[in-house]
Amino acid sequence: MARSSFARRDVLRMMGAAGAGLALSACGVQGQGGKEKVSQTDVQKYWAGKAKNGRLNWANWPGYMQDDRETIKAFEKETGIQVTYKEVIQEMGPWFGKIQAPLSAGQSIGFDLMIMTNGIQLEQARQLGYLAPLDLAKLPNFEKNAGQAFKDPSYDPGNAHTIPYESGVTGIAYNTKYVDEEITSIAQLFDAKYKGKVGMMGDSQELGNFGMFLLGIDPEKSTKADWEKAAAKLREQRDKGIVRKYYSQDYVDAVSKGDVWMTMAWSGDVYSLTSPDVKFVVPKEGGTIWTDNMCIPKTAENPVDALTLMDWLYVPENNAPLTEFINYMPPIPSTQEILKQKAAKASGDEKKDLARLSTSPLIFPSEADLARLRHYRRLTQAEEQEYQKIFEPIAKGS
Repeated sequence: MARSSFARRDVLRMMGAAGAGLALSACGVQGQGGKEKVSQTDVQKYWAGKAKNGRLNWANWPGYMQDDRETIKAFEKETGIQVTYKEVIQEMGPWFGKIQAPLSAGQSIGFDLMIMTNGIQLEQARQLGYLAPLDLAKLPNFEKNAGQAFKDPSYDPGNAHTIPYESGVTGIAYNTKYVDEEITSIAQLFDAKYKGKVGMMGDSQELGNFGMFLLGIDPEKSTKADWEKAAAKLREQRDKGIVRKYYSQDYVDAVSKGDVWMTMAWSGDVYSLTSPDVKFVVPKEGGTIWTDNMCIPKTAENPVDALTLMDWLYVPENNAPLTEFINYMPPIPSTQEILKQKAAKASGDEKKDLARLSTSPLIFPSEADLARLRHYRRLTQAEEQEYQKIFEPIAKGS
């Protein structure tokens, strides 16, 4: 079960990279007529005449499937659909740059299913009409088994183009060897008594979200004025010397060794990579939930087969082995009970590992924690440039 989450989460810093967004205007990409709202007519028009072909090509991140491809083999055996699976997505910016030209020209990208993180590039793909509108009537397992926190997200209203694959949380990690109080609040990251012992993330969307949470602002509904207020608080924290460093991934070693005593952190990293002394908490003001989403390119050659796989993965028994390997938050709450039952039947180290996984609030957050989570703000291209101007200089010391 042990695995490294470096392969996946080291790239989240791309969420704040403006380069891919700026590339759109430079290339003059017009897209395929994207819409904010997808009508039933749009859905019917896209899916009319499409049928299963018995094959599909799937693009994913490294570390997001068992080494022996157990889940894919089970799907192939049950459905007869043959899957070609490739770990070709390393960062969202370069991936979007690779697929945007063929998609804008209405050409196949060679994949029928891809995993995209909510953020700048996914929003561009939606707005430019690069993604197939989902026929939710053909996703009954999603409707039946997905947790409410994973339905109708702000970044894709009504799940018009995406459904979640796996999720994680940005909260606070702290080392109990050095911190003698319970950490529950973002405000404690700004406390002068921890001067030089606090880590913050360098990614502008992650950093901006925490600044807004501190001020009681919902990032999903935030305005430019809100961003400026949050940036002022973050600069104040920096200028007082409270922040030791702005991290991408290397906070894991820093908080484990005590170089920093508390830091912004991703739940999967804390579960898989930090020392036992490190605890993770969703602060009372709120935390960020990020989601890697399954979506179908509009030019997919085998979209019905892709839709079949998407729905199959929402059967809890099919999802549980994947969650056992990935160690991130599944969008299916009932997966937890399956893993608990497996733990009860296991022995030795397997029993210990499964018991930890199936009871961990990092993998299965409480309803109270889920209620405090918010997504990144959906940014248009113009808004993204304003956002970056406000928050990027903080981590750069300017």
